[in-house]
Amino acid sequence: MKPEGFCKDDVCVPTPLGEADKFVKDDAINVSAFWELMSRPVVRSEAADVWLLGEGANLRNDALVSLEAPDFTLPDFDGNLHSLSDFRGKRVLLITWASW
Repeated sequence: MKPEGFCKDDVCVPTPLGEADKFVKDDAINVSAFWELMSRPVVRSEAADVWLLGEGANLRNDALVSLEAPDFTLPDFDGNLHSLSDFRGKRVLLITWASW
């Protein structure tokens, strides 16, 4: 931590003026406070041994407004790679599943 903010060599991410102690205590960096500063959600387990740093609502909203799935590439059962963009202009059924 430098007066300019979080730095690696000459590249720095600034912190609010006079609030550096909110993000650093002793030798530890409070990443969740920094994440919240960027208006991104943070959740943790009750024991605080598992943390999730989420993406901002504006990023999720942009994807929903466009109604366009992000491009991705996955292998088929034979190991051949296929990208969603390979099927542009064709009808595609995407089936997703999440455990949560």
